[in-house]
Amino acid sequence: MTNVTEVSIATQHIETGKQRQSRIIGGLLILLAIFVVVVFGWGLSGDATFRLSRPTDPFALPNLVVPSAPFTYVAAALLAFLGARELIRGGTRWTSMSLGIGLAILVFAFLVWATTGKSFSLTGMLQATVVRAMPIALGGLAGVLCERVAVVNIAIEGMLLAGAFTGALIGSLLGGWVGLVAAVLVGGAFGLILAALVVTYRMDQIVAGVVINLFVLGVTSYVSSQVFSEMRQLNNAPVFRAVKIPFLGDLPVIGPMLFNQNIFVYGALILVAVATYYLFHTRSGLRARAVGEHPRAADTLGINVYRTRYIHVTLGGMVAGFGGAWFTLGSVGRFDENMTGGRGYIGLAAMIFGRWHPVGALMAALVFGFADSLQQKLALLNTPIPSEFLSMAPYIATMIVVAGLIGRARPPAADGKPYVKE
Repeated sequence: MTNVTEVSIATQHIETGKQRQSRIIGGLLILLAIFVVVVFGWGLSGDATFRLSRPTDPFALPNLVVPSAPFTYVAAALLAFLGARELIRGGTRWTSMSLGIGLAILVFAFLVWATTGKSFSLTGMLQATVVRAMPIALGGLAGVLCERVAVVNIAIEGMLLAGAFTGALIGSLLGGWVGLVAAVLVGGAFGLILAALVVTYRMDQIVAGVVINLFVLGVTSYVSSQVFSEMRQLNNAPVFRAVKIPFLGDLPVIGPMLFNQNIFVYGALILVAVATYYLFHTRSGLRARAVGEHPRAADTLGINVYRTRYIHVTLGGMVAGFGGAWFTLGSVGRFDENMTGGRGYIGLAAMIFGRWHPVGALMAALVFGFADSLQQKLALLNTPIPSEFLSMAPYIATMIVVAGLIGRARPPAADGKPYVKE
Protein backbone atom coordinates (compact mmCIF):
# COMPACT_ATOMS: atom_id res chain seq x y z
CA MET A 1 0.00 0.00 0.00
CA THR A 2 2.86 2.35 0.81
CA ASN A 3 4.43 1.81 -2.61
CA VAL A 4 1.11 2.51 -4.33
CA THR A 5 0.75 5.73 -2.35
CA GLU A 6 4.28 6.85 -3.26
CA VAL A 7 3.65 6.14 -6.94
CA SER A 8 0.40 8.09 -6.77
CA ILE A 9 2.13 11.07 -5.15
CA ALA A 10 4.93 10.98 -7.74
CA THR A 11 2.37 10.87 -10.55
CA GLN A 12 0.56 13.86 -9.08
CA HIS A 13 3.83 15.80 -8.89
CA ILE A 14 4.55 15.02 -12.54
CA GLU A 15 1.08 16.11 -13.60
CA THR A 16 1.37 19.28 -11.54
CA GLY A 17 4.71 20.05 -13.17
CA LYS A 18 3.20 19.56 -16.62
CA GLN A 19 0.29 21.82 -15.78
CA ARG A 20 2.65 24.51 -14.48
CA GLN A 21 4.79 24.29 -17.61
CA SER A 22 1.70 24.54 -19.81
CA ARG A 23 0.48 27.64 -17.96
CA ILE A 24 3.89 29.28 -18.30
CA ILE A 25 4.08 28.50 -22.02
CA GLY A 26 0.46 29.57 -22.57
CA GLY A 27 1.08 32.88 -20.86
CA LEU A 28 4.27 33.37 -22.85
CA LEU A 29 2.47 32.74 -26.15
CA ILE A 30 -0.24 35.27 -25.28
CA LEU A 31 2.41 37.84 -24.37
CA LEU A 32 4.10 37.15 -27.71
CA ALA A 33 0.76 37.74 -29.47
CA ILE A 34 0.46 41.14 -27.79
CA PHE A 35 4.09 41.89 -28.64
CA VAL A 36 3.52 41.06 -32.33
CA VAL A 37 0.50 43.35 -32.54
CA VAL A 38 2.09 46.28 -30.70
CA VAL A 39 5.64 46.13 -32.10
CA PHE A 40 5.28 44.54 -35.52
CA GLY A 41 1.71 45.44 -36.49
CA TRP A 42 1.29 49.01 -35.19
CA GLY A 43 1.23 51.39 -38.14
CA LEU A 44 2.55 48.72 -40.53
CA SER A 45 1.62 49.04 -44.20
CA GLY A 46 2.86 47.72 -47.49
CA ASP A 47 4.04 44.31 -48.69
CA ALA A 48 7.00 42.11 -47.92
CA THR A 49 8.59 40.52 -50.97
CA PHE A 50 10.53 37.27 -50.66
CA ARG A 51 12.54 36.13 -53.66
CA LEU A 52 12.36 32.36 -54.17
CA SER A 53 14.68 32.19 -57.16
CA ARG A 54 17.87 33.76 -58.40
CA PRO A 55 18.44 35.29 -61.85
CA THR A 56 20.63 32.33 -62.87
CA ASP A 57 18.14 29.62 -61.83
CA PRO A 58 16.82 27.66 -64.84
CA PHE A 59 13.52 26.96 -63.05
CA ALA A 60 12.37 30.31 -61.70
CA LEU A 61 9.58 30.72 -59.18
CA PRO A 62 7.60 33.96 -58.82
CA ASN A 63 8.30 36.13 -55.81
CA LEU A 64 6.29 35.53 -52.67
CA VAL A 65 4.49 38.79 -51.84
CA VAL A 66 2.98 38.94 -48.35
CA PRO A 67 0.63 41.77 -47.21
CA SER A 68 2.43 42.82 -44.06
CA ALA A 69 -0.35 44.10 -41.78
CA PRO A 70 -2.87 41.26 -42.40
CA PHE A 71 -0.17 38.64 -41.96
CA THR A 72 0.96 40.21 -38.69
CA TYR A 73 -2.55 40.20 -37.24
CA VAL A 74 -3.16 36.62 -38.36
CA ALA A 75 0.14 35.60 -36.75
CA ALA A 76 -0.89 37.33 -33.50
CA ALA A 77 -4.26 35.57 -33.57
CA LEU A 78 -2.58 32.18 -34.02
CA LEU A 79 -0.22 32.89 -31.13
CA ALA A 80 -3.14 33.89 -28.92
CA PHE A 81 -5.03 30.74 -29.90
CA LEU A 82 -2.08 28.50 -29.05
CA GLY A 83 -1.59 30.31 -25.75
CA ALA A 84 -5.26 30.06 -24.77
CA ARG A 85 -5.30 26.39 -25.70
CA GLU A 86 -2.39 25.70 -23.36
CA LEU A 87 -4.04 27.61 -20.53
CA ILE A 88 -7.32 25.73 -20.96
CA ARG A 89 -6.12 22.26 -21.94
CA GLY A 90 -2.56 22.29 -20.58
CA GLY A 91 -0.48 19.31 -19.55
CA THR A 92 -0.76 17.45 -22.85
CA ARG A 93 2.04 16.09 -24.99
CA TRP A 94 1.44 18.90 -27.50
CA THR A 95 2.80 21.61 -25.18
CA SER A 96 6.32 21.55 -26.59
CA MET A 97 4.95 21.49 -30.14
CA SER A 98 2.76 24.51 -29.39
CA LEU A 99 5.80 26.44 -28.21
CA GLY A 100 7.81 25.40 -31.26
CA ILE A 101 5.01 26.46 -33.63
CA GLY A 102 4.61 29.71 -31.72
CA LEU A 103 8.30 30.56 -32.00
CA ALA A 104 8.22 29.77 -35.73
CA ILE A 105 5.24 32.10 -36.18
CA LEU A 106 7.10 34.80 -34.26
CA VAL A 107 10.12 34.43 -36.54
CA PHE A 108 7.98 34.70 -39.69
CA ALA A 109 6.19 37.76 -38.30
CA PHE A 110 9.56 39.34 -37.58
CA LEU A 111 10.77 38.58 -41.12
CA VAL A 112 7.67 40.13 -42.66
CA TRP A 113 8.06 43.23 -40.48
CA ALA A 114 11.76 43.59 -41.36
CA THR A 115 11.14 43.06 -45.09
CA THR A 116 8.13 45.36 -45.49
CA GLY A 117 8.68 47.63 -48.47
CA LYS A 118 11.83 45.71 -49.41
CA SER A 119 12.92 42.59 -51.25
CA PHE A 120 14.58 39.69 -49.48
CA SER A 121 16.17 36.51 -50.89
CA LEU A 122 14.57 33.70 -48.93
CA THR A 123 16.47 31.09 -50.96
CA GLY A 124 19.78 32.76 -50.16
CA MET A 125 19.02 32.78 -46.46
CA LEU A 126 18.01 29.11 -46.47
CA GLN A 127 21.20 28.23 -48.33
CA ALA A 128 23.23 30.17 -45.75
CA THR A 129 21.29 28.40 -42.99
CA VAL A 130 22.47 25.00 -44.19
CA VAL A 131 26.05 26.19 -44.56
CA ARG A 132 26.22 27.79 -41.12
CA ALA A 133 24.52 24.83 -39.48
CA MET A 134 27.13 22.31 -40.61
CA PRO A 135 29.89 22.94 -38.03
CA ILE A 136 27.24 22.97 -35.31
CA ALA A 137 25.76 19.72 -36.65
CA LEU A 138 29.19 18.11 -36.77
CA GLY A 139 29.92 19.29 -33.24
CA GLY A 140 26.58 17.88 -32.13
CA LEU A 141 27.31 14.58 -33.89
CA ALA A 142 30.69 14.40 -32.14
CA GLY A 143 28.86 14.85 -28.85
CA VAL A 144 26.36 12.12 -29.73
CA LEU A 145 29.13 9.61 -30.49
CA CYS A 146 30.80 10.38 -27.17
CA GLU A 147 27.79 10.59 -24.90
CA ARG A 148 26.19 7.47 -26.32
CA VAL A 149 29.08 5.65 -24.60
CA ALA A 150 28.68 7.83 -21.48
CA VAL A 151 31.55 10.29 -22.02
CA VAL A 152 30.67 13.98 -21.76
CA ASN A 153 32.70 15.84 -24.39
CA ILE A 154 32.99 19.47 -23.34
CA ALA A 155 36.14 19.62 -25.49
CA ILE A 156 34.21 19.85 -28.77
CA GLU A 157 34.97 23.58 -28.93
CA GLY A 158 38.71 22.89 -28.64
CA MET A 159 38.53 20.11 -31.22
CA LEU A 160 36.75 22.39 -33.68
CA LEU A 161 39.36 25.08 -33.10
CA ALA A 162 42.21 22.59 -33.51
CA GLY A 163 40.68 21.35 -36.77
CA ALA A 164 40.33 24.90 -38.07
CA PHE A 165 43.92 25.75 -37.16
CA THR A 166 45.37 22.55 -38.63
CA GLY A 167 43.33 22.89 -41.79
CA ALA A 168 44.66 26.41 -42.36
CA LEU A 169 48.29 25.58 -41.58
CA ILE A 170 48.62 22.25 -43.41
CA GLY A 171 46.29 23.39 -46.19
CA SER A 172 48.54 26.39 -46.82
CA LEU A 173 51.62 24.17 -47.01
CA LEU A 174 50.39 21.02 -48.75
CA GLY A 175 46.97 21.77 -50.22
CA GLY A 176 43.36 21.60 -49.18
CA TRP A 177 42.85 17.85 -49.20
CA VAL A 178 45.94 17.19 -47.12
CA GLY A 179 44.87 19.94 -44.74
CA LEU A 180 41.43 18.35 -44.41
CA VAL A 181 42.91 14.94 -43.59
CA ALA A 182 45.30 16.54 -41.10
CA ALA A 183 42.41 18.37 -39.40
CA VAL A 184 40.50 15.10 -39.01
CA LEU A 185 43.57 13.35 -37.58
CA VAL A 186 44.32 16.16 -35.12
CA GLY A 187 40.71 16.12 -33.95
CA GLY A 188 40.99 12.37 -33.47
CA ALA A 189 44.22 12.85 -31.52
CA PHE A 190 42.50 15.19 -29.08
CA GLY A 191 39.64 12.71 -28.83
CA LEU A 192 42.17 10.03 -27.92
CA ILE A 193 43.71 12.32 -25.30
CA LEU A 194 40.28 13.00 -23.81
CA ALA A 195 39.54 9.26 -23.74
CA ALA A 196 42.82 8.55 -21.96
CA LEU A 197 42.12 11.23 -19.35
CA VAL A 198 38.56 10.24 -18.54
CA VAL A 199 38.53 6.48 -19.24
CA THR A 200 41.95 5.29 -18.08
CA TYR A 201 42.79 7.92 -15.49
CA ARG A 202 39.15 8.66 -14.58
CA MET A 203 39.66 12.42 -14.53
CA ASP A 204 36.54 14.52 -14.11
CA GLN A 205 35.07 14.70 -17.61
CA ILE A 206 34.04 18.35 -17.42
CA VAL A 207 37.46 19.41 -16.14
CA ALA A 208 39.25 17.35 -18.81
CA GLY A 209 37.20 18.98 -21.55
CA VAL A 210 37.82 22.48 -20.22
CA VAL A 211 41.58 21.76 -20.01
CA ILE A 212 41.66 20.73 -23.67
CA ASN A 213 39.67 23.80 -24.69
CA LEU A 214 41.99 26.17 -22.85
CA PHE A 215 45.10 24.42 -24.16
CA VAL A 216 43.97 24.59 -27.79
CA LEU A 217 42.84 28.20 -27.43
CA GLY A 218 46.17 29.22 -25.90
CA VAL A 219 48.35 27.46 -28.48
CA THR A 220 46.37 28.60 -31.52
CA SER A 221 46.10 32.18 -30.25
CA TYR A 222 49.86 32.36 -29.70
CA VAL A 223 50.71 30.98 -33.13
CA SER A 224 48.11 33.20 -34.78
CA SER A 225 49.46 36.39 -33.20
CA GLN A 226 53.17 35.58 -33.24
CA VAL A 227 53.75 33.36 -36.28
CA PHE A 228 50.94 33.92 -38.77
CA SER A 229 51.26 37.69 -38.49
CA GLU A 230 54.88 37.45 -39.66
CA MET A 231 54.60 34.52 -42.08
CA ARG A 232 51.34 35.12 -43.90
CA GLN A 233 52.04 32.35 -46.40
CA LEU A 234 51.33 29.83 -43.63
CA ASN A 235 47.81 31.17 -43.27
CA ASN A 236 46.54 31.24 -46.83
CA ALA A 237 44.81 27.93 -47.47
CA PRO A 238 42.67 27.09 -50.51
CA VAL A 239 38.91 26.94 -50.02
CA PHE A 240 36.74 24.06 -51.20
CA ARG A 241 34.24 25.47 -53.65
CA ALA A 242 30.63 24.42 -54.02
CA VAL A 243 29.98 21.35 -56.14
CA LYS A 244 26.67 21.44 -57.99
CA ILE A 245 24.88 18.12 -58.48
CA PRO A 246 23.45 17.97 -62.01
CA PHE A 247 19.69 18.59 -62.30
CA LEU A 248 19.12 18.43 -58.52
CA GLY A 249 21.12 21.62 -58.09
CA ASP A 250 18.75 23.38 -60.52
CA LEU A 251 15.61 22.66 -58.50
CA PRO A 252 13.97 25.76 -57.01
CA VAL A 253 14.73 26.52 -53.34
CA ILE A 254 15.94 23.05 -52.33
CA GLY A 255 18.52 22.88 -55.12
CA PRO A 256 20.74 25.69 -53.76
CA MET A 257 20.07 24.52 -50.20
CA LEU A 258 21.11 20.88 -50.52
CA PHE A 259 22.62 20.18 -53.92
CA ASN A 260 24.90 23.15 -54.59
CA GLN A 261 27.18 23.04 -51.55
CA ASN A 262 30.77 22.24 -50.68
CA ILE A 263 32.24 19.00 -49.40
CA PHE A 264 31.54 19.86 -45.75
CA VAL A 265 27.77 19.99 -46.25
CA TYR A 266 27.69 16.73 -48.20
CA GLY A 267 30.09 15.14 -45.73
CA ALA A 268 28.00 16.20 -42.73
CA LEU A 269 24.80 14.80 -44.23
CA ILE A 270 26.53 11.51 -45.04
CA LEU A 271 28.06 11.28 -41.57
CA VAL A 272 24.67 11.87 -39.92
CA ALA A 273 23.09 9.13 -42.05
CA VAL A 274 25.93 6.68 -41.38
CA ALA A 275 25.96 7.43 -37.63
CA THR A 276 22.18 6.95 -37.40
CA TYR A 277 22.34 3.59 -39.16
CA TYR A 278 25.34 2.51 -37.10
CA LEU A 279 23.92 3.44 -33.69
CA PHE A 280 20.39 2.13 -34.18
CA HIS A 281 20.61 -0.62 -36.80
CA THR A 282 23.85 -2.51 -36.18
CA ARG A 283 25.09 -4.84 -33.46
CA SER A 284 28.10 -2.63 -32.74
CA GLY A 285 25.83 0.39 -32.31
CA LEU A 286 23.63 -1.55 -29.90
CA ARG A 287 26.72 -2.46 -27.87
CA ALA A 288 27.82 1.17 -27.81
CA ARG A 289 24.42 2.30 -26.53
CA ALA A 290 24.50 -0.48 -23.93
CA VAL A 291 27.82 0.90 -22.66
CA GLY A 292 26.19 4.30 -22.28
CA GLU A 293 23.11 2.99 -20.50
CA HIS A 294 24.47 0.23 -18.26
CA PRO A 295 28.23 -0.36 -18.61
CA ARG A 296 28.39 -3.05 -15.92
CA ALA A 297 25.71 -5.13 -17.61
CA ALA A 298 27.49 -4.63 -20.93
CA ASP A 299 30.77 -5.77 -19.36
CA THR A 300 29.03 -8.85 -17.97
CA LEU A 301 27.93 -9.74 -21.50
CA GLY A 302 31.52 -9.57 -22.74
CA ILE A 303 31.60 -6.05 -24.18
CA ASN A 304 34.90 -4.26 -23.61
CA VAL A 305 33.66 -1.01 -22.06
CA TYR A 306 37.04 0.73 -22.08
CA ARG A 307 37.79 -0.07 -25.72
CA THR A 308 34.29 0.94 -26.81
CA ARG A 309 34.65 4.31 -25.11
CA TYR A 310 38.13 4.87 -26.56
CA ILE A 311 36.93 4.13 -30.09
CA HIS A 312 33.84 6.32 -29.97
CA VAL A 313 35.47 9.29 -28.28
CA THR A 314 38.28 9.17 -30.85
CA LEU A 315 35.73 8.98 -33.67
CA GLY A 316 33.89 11.92 -32.11
CA GLY A 317 37.12 13.90 -32.13
CA MET A 318 37.66 13.09 -35.80
CA VAL A 319 34.15 14.31 -36.65
CA ALA A 320 34.82 17.52 -34.69
CA GLY A 321 38.13 17.96 -36.51
CA PHE A 322 36.29 17.67 -39.83
CA GLY A 323 33.78 20.26 -38.63
CA GLY A 324 36.57 22.57 -37.53
CA ALA A 325 38.15 22.49 -40.99
CA TRP A 326 34.95 24.08 -42.30
CA PHE A 327 35.90 27.39 -40.69
CA THR A 328 39.07 27.67 -42.77
CA LEU A 329 39.00 25.28 -45.72
CA GLY A 330 35.27 25.63 -46.27
CA SER A 331 34.80 29.31 -45.57
CA VAL A 332 37.51 31.98 -45.50
CA GLY A 333 40.79 30.14 -46.17
CA ARG A 334 42.60 31.60 -43.16
CA PHE A 335 42.72 31.14 -39.41
CA ASP A 336 41.77 33.86 -36.94
CA GLU A 337 42.04 33.74 -33.17
CA ASN A 338 39.10 31.92 -31.52
CA MET A 339 37.28 31.87 -34.85
CA THR A 340 34.93 29.03 -33.82
CA GLY A 341 33.12 31.53 -31.58
CA GLY A 342 31.54 29.00 -29.22
CA ARG A 343 30.09 26.79 -31.96
CA GLY A 344 31.27 23.73 -30.04
CA TYR A 345 29.13 24.68 -27.06
CA ILE A 346 26.19 25.40 -29.36
CA GLY A 347 26.78 21.91 -30.82
CA LEU A 348 26.34 20.49 -27.32
CA ALA A 349 23.04 22.36 -27.03
CA ALA A 350 22.00 20.96 -30.42
CA MET A 351 22.85 17.45 -29.20
CA ILE A 352 20.62 17.91 -26.12
CA PHE A 353 17.84 19.53 -28.16
CA GLY A 354 18.10 16.60 -30.59
CA ARG A 355 17.82 14.09 -27.72
CA TRP A 356 21.18 12.46 -28.33
CA HIS A 357 20.19 11.38 -31.84
CA PRO A 358 22.26 12.26 -34.96
CA VAL A 359 19.23 13.38 -36.98
CA GLY A 360 17.85 15.32 -34.03
CA ALA A 361 21.19 17.08 -33.60
CA LEU A 362 21.16 17.99 -37.31
CA MET A 363 17.63 19.43 -37.08
CA ALA A 364 18.57 21.43 -33.99
CA ALA A 365 21.71 22.68 -35.74
CA LEU A 366 19.52 23.98 -38.58
CA VAL A 367 17.59 26.03 -36.02
CA PHE A 368 20.81 27.59 -34.75
CA GLY A 369 22.09 27.99 -38.30
CA PHE A 370 18.89 29.82 -39.21
CA ALA A 371 19.37 32.21 -36.29
CA ASP A 372 22.98 32.78 -37.36
CA SER A 373 22.14 33.44 -41.01
CA LEU A 374 19.18 35.59 -40.01
CA GLN A 375 21.34 38.13 -38.24
CA GLN A 376 23.66 38.28 -41.26
CA LYS A 377 20.85 38.82 -43.77
CA LEU A 378 18.90 41.31 -41.68
CA ALA A 379 21.98 43.50 -41.42
CA LEU A 380 21.65 43.98 -45.20
CA LEU A 381 18.05 45.20 -44.83
CA ASN A 382 19.07 48.10 -42.60
CA THR A 383 16.58 47.18 -39.89
CA PRO A 384 16.36 49.59 -36.93
CA ILE A 385 17.69 46.86 -34.63
CA PRO A 386 21.33 47.50 -33.59
CA SER A 387 23.84 45.08 -35.13
CA GLU A 388 25.01 44.04 -31.66
CA PHE A 389 21.56 42.67 -30.89
CA LEU A 390 21.40 40.89 -34.24
CA SER A 391 24.72 39.20 -33.46
CA MET A 392 23.18 37.80 -30.28
CA ALA A 393 20.56 35.80 -32.23
CA PRO A 394 22.30 32.36 -32.29
CA TYR A 395 23.24 32.63 -28.63
CA ILE A 396 19.73 33.66 -27.61
CA ALA A 397 18.42 30.60 -29.44
CA THR A 398 20.92 28.49 -27.51
CA MET A 399 19.78 29.90 -24.17
CA ILE A 400 16.13 29.19 -25.00
CA VAL A 401 16.96 25.56 -25.71
CA VAL A 402 19.24 25.08 -22.71
CA ALA A 403 16.69 26.74 -20.41
CA GLY A 404 14.41 23.79 -21.11
CA LEU A 405 11.50 25.59 -22.74
CA ILE A 406 11.40 23.02 -25.53
CA GLY A 407 11.10 20.12 -23.12
CA ARG A 408 13.25 17.90 -20.98
CA ALA A 409 15.46 15.26 -22.60
CA ARG A 410 16.91 12.21 -20.89
CA PRO A 411 20.61 11.53 -21.49
CA PRO A 412 22.11 8.02 -21.47
CA ALA A 413 21.79 6.64 -17.94
CA ALA A 414 25.56 6.36 -17.30
CA ASP A 415 26.45 9.65 -18.99
CA GLY A 416 29.40 11.35 -17.28
CA LYS A 417 30.05 8.50 -14.85
CA PRO A 418 33.47 6.79 -14.84
CA TYR A 419 33.50 3.01 -14.99
CA VAL A 420 35.72 0.87 -12.79
CA LYS A 421 36.01 -2.75 -13.83
CA GLU A 422 35.69 -5.16 -10.94
